[in-house]
Amino acid sequence: MNQPSNADPDATPTVAGGERTGAVFATTHWSVVLAAGQPHSPLAQEALARLCETYRAPLLAYAQALRLKPEDAEDATQAFFVHFLTHNLAGKLERHSDVKFRSFLLRCFRNFLSDERARRQTQRRGGGQPVQSLDDPAGAQGIPWEPADEMTAARAYERRWATALLDHVLARLEGEYRARGRGQVFEQLHVFLLDKKAGTPYAEVARQLSVSADAVKKEVSRMRQRYRELFREEIAHTVATPGEVDEEINYLFRVLSG
Repeated sequence: MNQPSNADPDATPTVAGGERTGAVFATTHWSVVLAAGQPHSPLAQEALARLCETYRAPLLAYAQALRLKPEDAEDATQAFFVHFLTHNLAGKLERHSDVKFRSFLLRCFRNFLSDERARRQTQRRGGGQPVQSLDDPAGAQGIPWEPADEMTAARAYERRWATALLDHVLARLEGEYRARGRGQVFEQLHVFLLDKKAGTPYAEVARQLSVSADAVKKEVSRMRQRYRELFREEIAHTVATPGEVDEEINYLFRVLSG
């Protein structure tokens, strides 16, 4: 499902206080990400699968910004995740636990593309072994994996990273509502999450749901609060300490508004 449009800075999650913060980080701390780099951990496969599902789109956006054709960008992104898994790159995070996962993943992807390009150039000159992970996206004309402006590609990556997180949070929230048999409520009200100027007034939504306008207003408030909680949990997966969550949230909303 697409995220609501017109992200409102007022909707930026705020710091949860007291025991609530501890409860969030008990299950969503950076250690869950690190578990992906520990082959014998029961969390490893689940964590890696989640990382691939959540962060494929930002890497794909970066590859496309490098002027790869859409199908070649898809191949490169998929091949990278195979490389990420088979070479246990997540295990290297522990030595750099102060690095945000967003930055770490992009660095790994850049290195992967650079190495693939170098191998293909070597192969074209007659040396090295055949490369099997990717089809040559540029044929005899070389591999244009450097963008005209690296900052443009990096911005494409970070913007898609932010929207991927928002999409994932929205999907989790929808799942919670549907699990409680309240899917229709979610469908009618989720447009108010980030867009406080949604076209349909509360009174009209209330009529459609056969409830009062005040009940709609209260449900929207609860929905926004839960959205903030889930968003903080997702951010917690990608930073090293609880103290970095707000910094990362503020940064991502600046990316979206830029």
